[in-house]
Amino acid sequence: MPQTENQEVLEQLSGALASGAFAQIRALLQELHPADTAQLLESIPPDQRISVWSEVPVEKMGEVLTEVSDGVREGLLEIMDTQMLASAVRSLDVDDIADLAPDLPDDVIADILFTVDKEERPAYDAVLSYPEDSAGGLMNIDTTEIRATITLATVSRYLRLKGGLPEYTDKLFVVDRDNRLRGILFVSTLLTNDQSLRVARFMDNDPIKFTIDTPSTEVATAFERYNLISAPVVDDDDRLIGRITVDDVIDVIRESADHAVMVRAGVSEEEDIFAPVYQTARARALWLGVNLITAVIASWVIGQFEHTIEKLVAVAVLMPIVASMGGNAGTQTLTIVIRGLAIGTITKSNAFRVLRKEFLVGGLNGLIWALAVALVATLWYHDLFLGVIIALAMFINLIASAAAGVLLPLACKRFGIDPALASGVALTTVTDVIGFLSVLGLAALFLV
Repeated sequence: MPQTENQEVLEQLSGALASGAFAQIRALLQELHPADTAQLLESIPPDQRISVWSEVPVEKMGEVLTEVSDGVREGLLEIMDTQMLASAVRSLDVDDIADLAPDLPDDVIADILFTVDKEERPAYDAVLSYPEDSAGGLMNIDTTEIRATITLATVSRYLRLKGGLPEYTDKLFVVDRDNRLRGILFVSTLLTNDQSLRVARFMDNDPIKFTIDTPSTEVATAFERYNLISAPVVDDDDRLIGRITVDDVIDVIRESADHAVMVRAGVSEEEDIFAPVYQTARARALWLGVNLITAVIASWVIGQFEHTIEKLVAVAVLMPIVASMGGNAGTQTLTIVIRGLAIGTITKSNAFRVLRKEFLVGGLNGLIWALAVALVATLWYHDLFLGVIIALAMFINLIASAAAGVLLPLACKRFGIDPALASGVALTTVTDVIGFLSVLGLAALFLV
């Protein structure tokens, strides 16, 4: 739903809540897509959210729960009884149930599994046991298998008898008698070729596939790179156990993008915007504390040169320029490196070349902007030597920031820390400390 239309619906909903027109609310929610309903729920305070949630049709509740953020979902689950929750979730695809499973009570999971056919129950148990951020956790079990030896006409008859194809089906999976994946047959190929010919003639023998423990980020990268709509998931013996579809991969990409943006500010992408003040303050306090520590370190460095600052006030005026330029240059490098690590273009084998390139870029930019700041400082204070000192400090800090922008995320990756989470605050500390230290240190040596 477009943003302007969403705003109109939100205003209608607010008006209906204010007047107690619950029949209008029910009619409004009946027409909305589950994703739009989820967005509306995230846009209203918790007290109104409860009233609106009670008017959502039960058959839509499960899909809405998969769309809302974790913070909002937690509040909605608390007001649902076991029977309603089981009814809402039971109709979902197994991959969606797997996404919700960590938040569902055990008796709800048991109730869902009890209603599943005995033949499918082992597959459901397996999918629910896989980590959420793996191919196994993303996959669904609604695969369509065929044999290589049959004709296209036989495949067409089989699909008609089956009653159609699952959503997002662009390919059929060719398996042997042991259910091992042997290839894929595109639906477009099935529809546009001589029906008397056999599947083996048209199938792709080397399809892109994933094992159950493939990280979801690698799955998303492959879907983006190869423009996939669906892809098979196999076990260690190459047996077909499920498939991943593009709708689930889009969710992974969106969540990764949200995480990359939000984590640098120390906030969660799943936080409820209307969460209680205490809860939000507590969640953000740790990050503010970390930033306070880095600020104290930078201030301590400045404090070591109080004598220099007292004698040369111009240094105190100019040194924020050096620190700021270093921070911006380091952020540019840091962003490129974090993205490269995320999509796999930066690896152990080419990390040194990336470091060398960014070091040279930092040196070139350092030379250019060192001359610029030297000119500004000289004209401002009519002191050529002061301009030279500031220029040297600028050059040093831009080179250091470029090196830190590469080495910090690589080090985080090496020790299993999220580079997007830890690198930003560390980079700020490095550029501030080196910027202040280079300006004040050089001034103490040559100007005082």
